Amino acid sequence: MNKIYFILLGIAFLFSSCTVHFGLTSNSNIHSTEVVLSKKNFKVVDSVQGTSQAVYVFGIGGISKNAMIAEARANMLSKVDFIGTSKAVINETVEVKYTLFPFFREYLVTVSAHIIEFTE
Repeated sequence: MNKIYFILLGIAFLFSSCTVHFGLTSNSNIHSTEVVLSKKNFKVVDSVQGTSQAVYVFGIGGISKNAMIAEARANMLSKVDFIGTSKAVINETVEVKYTLFPFFREYLVTVSAHIIEFTE
């Protein structure tokens, strides 16, 4: 009876997974421009997000976390037309979610932000 119990417990462990989710609200850009929003000379025109995903099997594959954040940010910024406008990105948030299986790991990075447009 104990032998069957341990075999079933081992099989359940192999097919179980764990998901962890956390967000980074600090600006991780080395080169950044600070926008001071002290006046009411802007309006929020949009909210955008971009994603990047990586899969590791036995620890092999995918790209680094910083590269995933950069890819998700580039994906997000490609959805906004900045040329010839007075728009800026504010409230940028980076969320990282990863799922763990015994031999498989999947990362999903989502970068989201608000787009404002200056009126003056």
